Amino acid sequence: MKNRIRVLRAERNWTQADLASRLGVSRNSVNAIENGKYDPSLPLAFRISDVFEMTIEEIFQREVAADNKAAE
Repeated sequence: MKNRIRVLRAERNWTQADLASRLGVSRNSVNAIENGKYDPSLPLAFRISDVFEMTIEEIFQREVAADNKAAE
């Protein structure tokens, strides 16, 4: 799943550790989410949206697989 967390965090001059503290997760978790290696749980996605004061849809975008895209 693609997301805008790295950009949103940078706009606020927050480190990964700053965001992790606000979310109650580890810095490694923030890093994994930013790099698309981990999709957050729904409760964590809601916490992320609350921290950035945005909707989940404004932060996260579904990635469409290449073979699914060709079928559309």
